[in-house]
Amino acid sequence: MSSSLLGTLNLTLFAYLVGSLLLGLHRKIMARIQGRPGPPIIQYLLHTLKFYVKEITFPITAGNPLYIFVVLLDVAVWLSALIIGIDLKSSLLIIIGIYVLQKIVEHGCGLSSGSPYGKLGGVRSVFSAAAEVPLFAVVAAIYLTTHSVLISDILRYQELHGSLIFKMPICAFAFFILLVSKSPYSPFGIVKGKDIVSGYMTEHYGLLASLIYIAEAIAYFVLLWLFIAIFIGPVVISNPLLTLVVMILLTVILAFINGLTPLLAPHHSVMLQMTIAGLVLCDVLYRLFLGG
Repeated sequence: MSSSLLGTLNLTLFAYLVGSLLLGLHRKIMARIQGRPGPPIIQYLLHTLKFYVKEITFPITAGNPLYIFVVLLDVAVWLSALIIGIDLKSSLLIIIGIYVLQKIVEHGCGLSSGSPYGKLGGVRSVFSAAAEVPLFAVVAAIYLTTHSVLISDILRYQELHGSLIFKMPICAFAFFILLVSKSPYSPFGIVKGKDIVSGYMTEHYGLLASLIYIAEAIAYFVLLWLFIAIFIGPVVISNPLLTLVVMILLTVILAFINGLTPLLAPHHSVMLQMTIAGLVLCDVLYRLFLGG
């Protein structure tokens, strides 16, 4: 086995373990905020192992092979983001393209199961695409500031000019809202809201559910790492222990926000995220025409 392949496997395992524990911490803090003891921090890991040994079930309404394929695509999407973003430190545009594929996964998962809850979750995933609009605007603003969309170049820019979080606070806020929207029990979590059980993954069980849990843990790790790398910079990213500390701090903040904020209605969620996108767009136009 080549050293590069071994390094990728180690990174994948590390991202999954850290992401799972952070998601467990997130759930534990939310429970404490709401006056409940909550599950253990390793609960997310336990869920993954539990479903891994369970038998795969196929609802009579499921549309095979899409029912299976979308789960495998989910894992492939976030493994690709992990490798391209963290391992290779490549283009943010590629990361966005990969991230948009997640909407295909959510929509496909919901429609392929045949469940009314899954279908509603899949339809809502289309509405939740409003979260991607601020992301595109953020990348445009970053390009106008650093003259590159490569993560490696953005890190080098911050080595010379300082963290972007101070130069681009509006963009940092918009990306942070993306973190909020993708964290569990988010006020923007209309795709898997409690009113529709587990949304698009309601009918997925056994190994398929385990793979979705693995993908979600890796996704959470990747998004946290991207926020730290893009807006805080190499001062933190160059130190793995410091990176982990900042990830824990961000998770605590996200847990407090989600634990104290009710779930927004789908149209309210979309309107708020589009408003944030408008603020970022104003920032982009300012940088483009006034050289801000």
